[in-house]
Formats: sequence, C-alpha cells, structure tokens
Amino acid sequence: MRSREKTFSGAPLAAARLTGRDWLWLCAIFALAALTILLRANMNRAGGPFFGDTDDAMRMVVVRDFLAGQGWYDLVQHRLNTPYGAEIHWSRLVDLPLALLLALAQLIATPSQALVLAGTIWPLLLLALLLWLSARITIELVGRQGLLPALVLPVLSPAILAEFNPGRVDHHNVIIVLTLAVLFASLVALRRPLGAWLAGMFAATALAVAIEALPVAIAAILAFGFAYAADGDRRPALRRFGLGFAGAMVLHLMLARPPGRWLEAACDMISPVYVLAGLAVGSAYLFISIVRAPPQAWQRLLLLALAAIVSTGLVIAVYPQCLGGPYAALDPWLQRNWIAGIVEAKPWHQSLLDLPAYTLAVGIPILLGACAAILALRQEPEKRLGWLILLTFILATAVVMLAQIRGARLVVLTVTPAAAWLILRAREAYIERPRILPALGLVASWLSFAGIVIALAVTGLLGLLPDGRAQEVTTARASKLPCLASGSFADLRGLPPSRIMSPIDLGAHILLETQHEVVAAPYHRNEDGVLDAFRFLSRPAGEAHDIARKRGLSLFVTCEAMPEMHSAGLKQPNTVLSLLAAGTPPDWLEDVSLGGPLKIYAIAR
Repeated sequence: MRSREKTFSGAPLAAARLTGRDWLWLCAIFALAALTILLRANMNRAGGPFFGDTDDAMRMVVVRDFLAGQGWYDLVQHRLNTPYGAEIHWSRLVDLPLALLLALAQLIATPSQALVLAGTIWPLLLLALLLWLSARITIELVGRQGLLPALVLPVLSPAILAEFNPGRVDHHNVIIVLTLAVLFASLVALRRPLGAWLAGMFAATALAVAIEALPVAIAAILAFGFAYAADGDRRPALRRFGLGFAGAMVLHLMLARPPGRWLEAACDMISPVYVLAGLAVGSAYLFISIVRAPPQAWQRLLLLALAAIVSTGLVIAVYPQCLGGPYAALDPWLQRNWIAGIVEAKPWHQSLLDLPAYTLAVGIPILLGACAAILALRQEPEKRLGWLILLTFILATAVVMLAQIRGARLVVLTVTPAAAWLILRAREAYIERPRILPALGLVASWLSFAGIVIALAVTGLLGLLPDGRAQEVTTARASKLPCLASGSFADLRGLPPSRIMSPIDLGAHILLETQHEVVAAPYHRNEDGVLDAFRFLSRPAGEAHDIARKRGLSLFVTCEAMPEMHSAGLKQPNTVLSLLAAGTPPDWLEDVSLGGPLKIYAIAR
C-alpha cells in the first residue's frame, strides 16, 4: 500500500526558472497589455472619473491623509460621518506602497497629476507581478511549453482587466496577486522547504489585507492537508506551513492594531478571531507533524478532519458572532435594503440576469479549468500531487464565486495552468492528425478560456434581444460616471469647507476632490452615516431637517443619476426626494448650483 501511495503522490515537481527568451515573452506581452489597457482606459473615461469606483477614491483619500501625517494605527476617516468621524477596516499594507508612489509623483507633478500618476503605475506594477507568477505556476505544473497560454490568457480575462485598470487602487488586485503567490509557494513546497513557510506567510498576509481572502487561506490549508493525506512523508511541510501561517497572523495583528486593541474582536478585518483560527491551524498541523503518520491515506484524512472539527469548534465557541460573516452586526434594514442590492454581491446564478456577459465570461473558463485539472490529475501520475493542490485552490475559491460573483476574481487565474495543459493536449492532437476537427479543437481550447471573447459573444447576442435587466444595470452604471468626474466638483472646490449631506455613492469622491466633510460613503462601519443618508432622502422633510441640524450640515449635494435619487422615498409624500422631483424643495433648502452636473443646496439652520 505504501508504494501505491507514493505513486499517487508523484515525484516532486522540478524547478523551472524563466530563461532569457521567457523574459522577452513576458516583457513583450506585458508591454502590449499595458498599452492596450492605457488606450482603452483613455477612450472609455472621456468625461468620467479617473478613480471610477468609490473604493478607489476612498483609498486615495486614506493614502493622502496618511502622507499628511495621520498615524499608522489611526484608521478613522475624520471627514466621514461628519462631525463624528468613522473608522474603516482597510489595511495599511496597501496604503504604504501607494503612499510611496504618491510621494514620489508629487516631486514631479501637481497634486492632482500625482494622484493620476500613482494610480496608473500601481495596478500596472501589480499586473507585471501577476504575469510573472502566472508563468512560474504554469511552468511548474505544465512545463515551459505552457508559457504562452500562461501569459496571454490572464490579459484576456475581463475579471483581471477590470482590476488592473489605471485608477484601480483598492485592495482587490493585491488579493489576486497574493492568491497566485500562495498557490505558487504551495507548489514550490513540494520540492523546497522554504515554499511551505512562504505559503503560510503569504496566506496570512492576504487575510491581513482583506478578509475576502479567507477562501485563499482555506485553500492553502486544505492543499497542505491533502498533500499530507496523499503522502504521509509530507509531515515537515505541514509543520512549516502551519507555523508560518500562525506566526504571520500574530505579526499582522500587531501591525494592524495598537497593543491596547489586540484583544478587540472584529469579523471584518484581522483580529483575535482570525488569529485564534491561525493559531489553531498551526497547533493542529504541528501536532499532526510530530505524531507518527497513520499508514493509510484515509486514516490520515480522518486525522485531519478531526483536527479541523476541533479547531473550527474552538473558534466558533469563542467568537460565535462571526458565524454571520463580516456584515453580521450591520443594521438589518441596511442588510435588506442596501447590501442585498449590491450587484457584485449577488450569487453567480442571479448575476446571469444583471451581468450576463461578465458572469459567463468568468464562469465558463472556471468550469472548464476545473474539468481540465481533474483530467490532468488522472493522466499525469508523476505530477498528481501538484494537480491536486491546483484543483483544491480552484474548487475552494470557486465556491465563493457561486455565492458572490465578485469572488470570481480570486479563482479565474488559478485555472490558467489547467487551461494551458488542455491547450497543449489539443495542440498535440492537431500535430498528430492535422485535420479540420483537431484544428477546431485547438482553436476552441483557446477561445473557451479567453473571457473577453466570451463576453463579446454574449454581448453581441444580447444586442439582438429586447432591452432587459442587464441593459438597465449597464445604463445605470454608466449614467452616474459624469457625476463623479473631477471637473464636476469645480463648484464645490470653490466653496469654504462645509459639512455635506449627499447620496452615499457620491461621498468618497467629494472627500477626494474637495476639502469638505460628508455624512456617508458606502462603508458598513459608517452605519450611522449611511442610515442618516437614507433617512434624509426618504423620511418626511422635517426629520431630514432635524438630521441636518443635529450634524451641523451646511450643504446638500446631489446628482440626478445617483441611484438613491430614485429610491422608494421618491414615491412617499413630503420627503426630500419627492419634493425635489416635484420642483418644490423644502423651504430650508436653497438652490445655489452654478450649472454643473451636481446640484448644490444650502441648508438653512
């Protein structure tokens, strides 16, 4: 039985470094991709904002405040939830390199130009690192012949292009790169001890950047566990990963919180909740690596399952409040009427109605990639352990995509090695029989993993159908972009600093473009501000005026294309929304707009 298990586990993967020719391919494809992205962004953003997403705008607000002297541990946005401020849960690990780029850019450019320069360089640097990781992972599993698919397919994925555009400075692209780093280190661990240490540390770092990386950490934990189950001699790798993961979790907690808050539980960022989980994993893997490995694979798997049950039970017993996820403590009304309406947070099957082109463009390659990984697992016994690790990453992260479509960005690049393997098999079939069917199979193998091609095909088909939900979502997204363009805030910039009520999705850009303070931006930790923004628009005008007086507000700023301006309050009598729609604003609002896309009202005390 022992020899059979050795056959299953396979020989360690051979080291495969990039040669000079490989680097030329990488640089050429990166240069072409970067040029395409820059040209595409320049054409698509005519009249729109450079930082198109509210999270990108808020990230640059945070970075700018950090450069201006705000403390490392001070995560309060003092101009948000005016006049009280609101703490957000973002990691300084992303702020630090952006702050360095912004500081360097300010040496050669104006403040506004420096923001654009830093916001352009950062995602392109990450894209270069992503392509290198994609190449190394694919060569590790498939061999050097898989290099071309490894470099081309990522830049043909809409999920990737969306996260590496100029202006995309939020943490999502960092998490994508860290996902590949964890996968690469896990594969390297099959042949080098350092890989296991790095896999644990990278997984902890991804969690420290954002809790959305939890599936990545789980995938790594499972991958090392399954490798041990397949081959009991992999106990040292199990130990190194567990200790690296646990130690890095403790270190990241110390970096994220001041000592007085190390024991403060939080479900939406690194805290004792996740550190306890990391310590439980490290302790369990340390114990399993010390005891003698059971002789049968199923026995080792059972041992791992028992350790998982004990570790999970411990974390749930100590912190049961996090069972509901990072939004568990959020006001129920906001969960129903705000969070539930976020398109990117909907399950994959529901997203077929709202974002059909994107949903199919990421879903089809992921499904085919999982199938290809299973085939490779069966057909390549000498690399079976590596394919098992890859399949674990694909399936563990794909579960998140099925629950929330935005999780696709975590999984879509993990399928690249499997896609390359399938393309090479199709190429071999064509070389053996250069006929029409093998040729079509080769072309299909490329097109099936080219998400942009799938998206264009779906978009073309939708264009033949009557307008539906997908067209409404696309139109609504595009219509609000002029509201967020830098030039739209010229009138506001000319006014003295004031406290402002605005629609939620306008708040972050007001903070970025002006020196004013705002009540709300779309962040769940600013629960009071978000609730007051909804109440201001949709409750009777007298209640709205009370909110304005309580907060000392001077201005109400809005834009007709903002989704909140078309919410349920529009149909209720005597609300700010219904009165504005009727052209009879409350007598305590005075229109002082100067003709731009933003409507500015002075609030009488």
